Amino acid sequence: MPRRITRRVRSRRPTDSTSSGQAFLAGRAWSYGAAYVLSLAATAFVFGSHLAAQDRNAGGPRFVVVLDAAHGGDDGGARLSNGQQEKAYTLALNVKLRSLLMARGISVVSTRESDVMVNPDRRAEIANHANAQACLSLHASESGSGVHLFVSSLAPVQGTRFLPWNTAQAAWVLHSMSLAGVMNSALGHAGMSVTLGRTALPAIDSMTCPAVAIEVAPERGANAQGDAEGPDGLDDPGYQARVAEALAAALVEWRQEAMGGHQP
Repeated sequence: MPRRITRRVRSRRPTDSTSSGQAFLAGRAWSYGAAYVLSLAATAFVFGSHLAAQDRNAGGPRFVVVLDAAHGGDDGGARLSNGQQEKAYTLALNVKLRSLLMARGISVVSTRESDVMVNPDRRAEIANHANAQACLSLHASESGSGVHLFVSSLAPVQGTRFLPWNTAQAAWVLHSMSLAGVMNSALGHAGMSVTLGRTALPAIDSMTCPAVAIEVAPERGANAQGDAEGPDGLDDPGYQARVAEALAAALVEWRQEAMGGHQP
């Protein structure tokens, strides 16, 4: 394999069109007011037009989502409060969410379907080869509350034919932020608390599609719907189902926006 620094990935070039919404989103800080919502709508519209045109010219699946269950094999991830390893939780969430998406007519590709190690480069390769319209990297944590959504911290750049492998996501960051906004809305509508942020994401940073890392933590406080004396834990089947249903709803909405409102 060539040295990582010289590796390039052929990009599905995002639209070169710019808008006031894109300029706003390119800033370092996220804002969650009305201006941010308008920015997401503007970016989603531009991206949706691009995907609708791409879909009319393609003979493959109309809309593909990649589910990336974090960890696996020798990499167990975090140890959760019930003794379960994070790798098992993310794989179970992957299976549940895949079933919900397929029932809604969405094609799904998983980076792993068993307890195996998959390195970050391979995860990115799977997502890029799938020509996905969204990738969700699934994680779990006992820290914090509710669902944490993370987008790559790479600075946005214009798309080019070939992109450096370890910063390919830079051409898609604005679309990833739009996807995170749709998920934030769906999760909030389902009564869950949501935290948004940006950070370095080794696998996602090499992906050429909208991509969001999702970290599920116990739901604490007023939004908890289980035992009044404690949070909705990661081992609570009802809580797991609520998270999966909300994510599925978000991806259905993302499909509607990305395909210009056209349903397959």
